[in-house]
Amino acid sequence: MIIVVGYTPTPPGQAALLAGIDEARERNGSLVVLNTSRGDALSDPGFAQRADLDWVRTTVEEAGVEFTIRQEIRGKEASEEIIELLHEVHAGLCVIGIRRRSAVGKMLLGSNAHRILMEAPCHVLAVKPGDRSG
Repeated sequence: MIIVVGYTPTPPGQAALLAGIDEARERNGSLVVLNTSRGDALSDPGFAQRADLDWVRTTVEEAGVEFTIRQEIRGKEASEEIIELLHEVHAGLCVIGIRRRSAVGKMLLGSNAHRILMEAPCHVLAVKPGDRSG
């Protein structure tokens, strides 16, 4: 099974990667780790730098899971990139990280998370930092 992980160098992104590793181990699957930016700003805190990608690589290698890392800058929203990748690789699962929200924010999901949950052609696992039980 191919598992797509939407990764950002943030606590939710790290939680998504760790959950993706757990799922890949349980299902004898492989990971496709996607980091993306629209590329329309001088600085994008969600776009992984070399050190961030080194952490991803080391973490997944140490877990013994087969993986690839893709980093895209194509002017698209993260949700659009993830949904396209899910179709392209025929993913069986998508793992995304979400932030903890205030009482009002709990009624709404972020637009990227909402779109992925609604349009993904496979199951979606949404995790928050601290959710990992392993």
